[in-house]
Amino acid sequence: MVEIELDGQKVSVQEGSMVMHAAEKAGTYIPHFCYHKKLSIAANCRMCLVDVEKAPKPMPACATPVTQGMIVRTKSDKAIKAQQGVMEFLLINHPLDCPICDQGGECQLQDLAVGYGAGKSRYSEEKRVVFHKNVGPLISMEEMSRCIHCTRCVRFGQEIAGQMELGMAHRGEHSEIQTFVGRTVDSELSGNMIDICPVGALTSKPFRYSARTWELSRRKSVSPHDSTGANLVVQVKNHQVLRVVPLENEDVNECWIADRDRFSYEALNSDARLTAPMIKQGGAWKQVDWTTALEYVANGLKSIKADHGAASIGALGSAHSTVEELHLLAQIVRGLGSDNIDHRLRHSDFGNAASAGQARWLGTSIASLSELDRALVVGSNLRKDHPLFAARLRHAARRGAAVARIGVSHDDWLMPLAASQSVAPSGWEQALADVAAAIGDGAPLAGTATDEAKAIAASLVSGQRKAVLLGNAAAEHPQATSLLALAQWIGAQTGASVGYLTAAANTVGAQLVKAQPQIDGLNAGQMLTGTALKAVVLLNTDPVLDAANAAAAAKALEAAEMVVVLSPFKSGIEYADVLLPIAPFTETSGSFVNAEGRLQSFVGVVKPLAETRPGWKVLRVLGNLLGLAGFDQDSSEQVREQALGGDIAGRLSNATSAAPQAVAKSEGVERFANLPIYATDSLVRNSTSLQLTTDGREAATVGLPTALWQQLGLQDGDQVRVVQDGGAAQLPARLEVGLPDGVARVPAGLAQTAALGAAFGTLTLSKV
Repeated sequence: MVEIELDGQKVSVQEGSMVMHAAEKAGTYIPHFCYHKKLSIAANCRMCLVDVEKAPKPMPACATPVTQGMIVRTKSDKAIKAQQGVMEFLLINHPLDCPICDQGGECQLQDLAVGYGAGKSRYSEEKRVVFHKNVGPLISMEEMSRCIHCTRCVRFGQEIAGQMELGMAHRGEHSEIQTFVGRTVDSELSGNMIDICPVGALTSKPFRYSARTWELSRRKSVSPHDSTGANLVVQVKNHQVLRVVPLENEDVNECWIADRDRFSYEALNSDARLTAPMIKQGGAWKQVDWTTALEYVANGLKSIKADHGAASIGALGSAHSTVEELHLLAQIVRGLGSDNIDHRLRHSDFGNAASAGQARWLGTSIASLSELDRALVVGSNLRKDHPLFAARLRHAARRGAAVARIGVSHDDWLMPLAASQSVAPSGWEQALADVAAAIGDGAPLAGTATDEAKAIAASLVSGQRKAVLLGNAAAEHPQATSLLALAQWIGAQTGASVGYLTAAANTVGAQLVKAQPQIDGLNAGQMLTGTALKAVVLLNTDPVLDAANAAAAAKALEAAEMVVVLSPFKSGIEYADVLLPIAPFTETSGSFVNAEGRLQSFVGVVKPLAETRPGWKVLRVLGNLLGLAGFDQDSSEQVREQALGGDIAGRLSNATSAAPQAVAKSEGVERFANLPIYATDSLVRNSTSLQLTTDGREAATVGLPTALWQQLGLQDGDQVRVVQDGGAAQLPARLEVGLPDGVARVPAGLAQTAALGAAFGTLTLSKV
């Protein structure tokens, strides 16, 4: 530790720290623009000049290392005059457009100009003008004349997002921030550049000119998308959500959020919202009041139970739903005498479940991902599935961690990889068995120590902090049980933690509240194939887009006598009989349990739209109408207490006693059904700006390996016809060099591929 004197106060900081770090520790504010605690030091704004004793001139606090006995003054005349001089230079070319600037009211330059700026400018020459740029649907660069060249956005792209999409071109007064050769900004974390821009140069395009910052109410919430459970500040005006920004939580999302967390709010105000209960009568939809709709549902369920038995009733709930909603849904189904409830719509192997009341989880804390020395990620498109986990592993890799992966493609994770093995989905089990064989004897499945396996094994055997992480596709895989068993063996031999990245905001919570069969019920795969179900209750999900086999799900729903859809959106109109409008996360209270088992509760930030009602209230009243016991809760907190009880940590388990089973490779072209980042749930599907991004526009394409591309005689711009299980789709073809031979990437979760079958099935392809 080094001790310095800062404004007469003794401060001890780590050796190698900067004066700025000492000031932060002492609670002393030093004005700055380019410095950001999560980014590297650039020292190019010079606003943080301070007076260091024995230094011939003021020194930048962000780039001046502390030395033993150093004396620093941040409020001396020398320091203040230096800071005022820098401010005068910054304002020389800055446009005087605060009245129409979206950043007004939360602008660092505006705030500091009050304290350090002069009353009038001595500069009378013409100000410089920087022309606007179009960088996509999320970020507005319309007023780049405001840019003060702090380069925060450039450094964020390089260091946190992993790709340098913005850079500084030219020199002197001709300097400007721009993209490379007119490209758009496509990072899944790009919206964070808006937050860290200290002026109004980068602003939110969807929010632009919607409101003044001081008109907005700020309310805390939790992201309903991936399993990070990012903490949010939702900003509201006139009972409408107008903006979402991050709430800092070092243990969860640091100070970042993904673009889907930030911009999915657009769906809340869209025409796709369901605003009143509806019943289909004679093939036509009719609006009804809540009493009529719920009595119709209750009478229908009672009738079907009487005619076909309780086993003909089933419920499917999305893991993007809250703990409270899933608990009450499970209580209704079991109260009727059925055990047919599940949230695992995309899964193919239902034997891979934790014991009753326990849950598969990350296996370590989210924060520890940043500190890993070694990591093996299996079956995940990490960047698109879990953008904030990817940022943490990227940080670990920058520190020197060795990250390895086993998956289908060579998708660019924007981080150095120690090893990357691209194999067909049917080969993942063998690839893990090979790694186990390279580690040592006694592996639970015969494997061959290939060069790739040896590289991964050598990486995992070394290092202190390490993890084997199973991705969404590994959890949904037909051999999910075998993959976990092999991962557990590898973890036990190498000292690595083993866990699931987990797909949705409440995947862990859904398991804890037993929203899956416990004794003899049908799982999601069984419910969505055949004609076993006569009544289906769907919570926050459209199985045609969310199921492992879209075509089979559509047939099963068509065969049911009654399908009840609880959703904030007009979902399932083709097959539903009743539509009940339930509140999205901004209009209800509830809880999510994230990947590390952290319970996070939130309250509604706006009142429910029109006739929309909180999902837990709808389910509670339905339980009353069905005459079931245990539906007398007055608040979501009471439901949560009943659902989860006490200790959560003791109920998190990835243990398995199953032995891996070798499976023969299937014949034909294997399908890898990736789930595009903006097709994961109804909120992102209905967000206009997210669908206009490159990820949104280019989701519906077929990725083909080189051999298959040449075999079909394809060229850029050609389309292919994909046939599977009797269904067909016609999509643009794209050459994907990293794909293994005999594999085609055909996305799930899209209307364009909803006629196709199993996510891990086989396909027939032909050129159109």
